[in-house]
Amino acid sequence: MDLKKSFLVLSVSCVLLALLLLGFVFILCDSICSAFPTGGLSISLSDGSFTRLESPTAAQQCILSALSILQLVSCIVLPVSGLALSGILYYRIKLKRPIAALQNGITRIQNRDLDFLMPVHSDDELGRLCAAFDTMREELLKSNKELWHQAEERKRLNAAFSHDLRNPITVLKGTVKLLRQGSADEQALDRLERYTLRIEQYVEAMSSIQRLEQMPVRINECACSLLHSELEETAKLLAGALDLSVSAPAEGSVRLDHGAFLTVAENLIGNAARFAKSKITVCLEQKENLLLLSVTDDGPGFPAAFIQNGPKPFGRFTVPAEKKEALAHFGIGLYSSQLLCRKHGGALTLENKKGGGAAAAASFKIDPKA
Repeated sequence: MDLKKSFLVLSVSCVLLALLLLGFVFILCDSICSAFPTGGLSISLSDGSFTRLESPTAAQQCILSALSILQLVSCIVLPVSGLALSGILYYRIKLKRPIAALQNGITRIQNRDLDFLMPVHSDDELGRLCAAFDTMREELLKSNKELWHQAEERKRLNAAFSHDLRNPITVLKGTVKLLRQGSADEQALDRLERYTLRIEQYVEAMSSIQRLEQMPVRINECACSLLHSELEETAKLLAGALDLSVSAPAEGSVRLDHGAFLTVAENLIGNAARFAKSKITVCLEQKENLLLLSVTDDGPGFPAAFIQNGPKPFGRFTVPAEKKEALAHFGIGLYSSQLLCRKHGGALTLENKKGGGAAAAASFKIDPKA
C-alpha cells in the first residue's frame, strides 16, 4: 500500500481495536457491579409497600467507585492508546527501514563511498524514493569514473606530449651544436627546417585532442631514401657513441604518416640507446602492405611485465647502474608508439633475444597509391 492508505488502514484498525477493548471493559465492569448490592428501596406495585434493600459495605463501595473511575479513564486512555499504537506501527512498518537506508546512503556518499546498493524495501513512495536515490548514486559513480578516466587520459596525454617532444628537441640541439662548430652542411639546415615543422604540427595536433587515441593520421608520400637518411640521422644524434647499423630500401616510396613513423622510430631508438651496451641495429623493410621497423640492442632486455602485458603509460623499472643519463625508464614512449602503430593499422611487438638484448618491431599499414 502507499503511505496514505497504510496510515488510514492502521489508524482505523487500531481505533476499532481500542473501541472493542473499551466495550469489553464496560461489560466486565457492569458484570462485576451486578454482583454487589446496590442499596435503596424496593416498592411493591400491588399494595404500595416498600422494602429497604441491602446497602453495599464500605469495601464494596470502594470497588464500585473504582470501577466507575476505570470506565471513565478507559473512555480516554484506550482511544488515545489506539492512535498512538497506529503511529508506532506505521513508523516501524513503513518508515523505519527506508529512512535508515537513506541515512546510511547519505553517510556513505558524504564519505565518498559510492560502491554500494541502496535497498528498496517496498513499492510505496519511500520505496520509489530509495530507488531514485540509488539511480542518483549510480550517476554519481559514473560521473566520478568519467572524471577519473579524463584525468588519467590528460595525464597520459601530457606525459606523451613531453616524452615525444624530447627526441626531436635532442635532434635539434645536436644540429645546432654542429652549426656552432661549423661542421654542418646543407643537410643540417634541411633537418632544422623539417624538425621545426614537425614539432609545430605535433603541438597543433596534441593541442586539439583530448585522448591519445584521437591522434590524427596524415597520409602522404614519403621516399624510402628519405626515411633511410632520417633513421641514420636520428640514430647518430640519439646514440652516436654506440655501434650503429641502419638498413632500409634505397629506392621506392611509401604512403604513410611521416610524423607518426618518426615519432615511433625516435622512441624505439631512444629506448635502445638508454639500455644498449655497445650496439644498436635498425632495420626498415617492406612486406606486402606493411612497412616494418625493427630496433634491436645488446642491453638487459625488456622487463617480463612488458613482454607479458604490453607497455603501460607509467610502467617503471630501474636502469642499469652504468647508465648515468637516466635513473628510471617510463613506459609512456613505448605506450604511445603502440597506439600510433595501431592507429596506422599496424602493431608494436616487444621481445627479448635469446643471446641477450631487446628487440622492438613496429609495423605500419601502407596506404595504396591514389
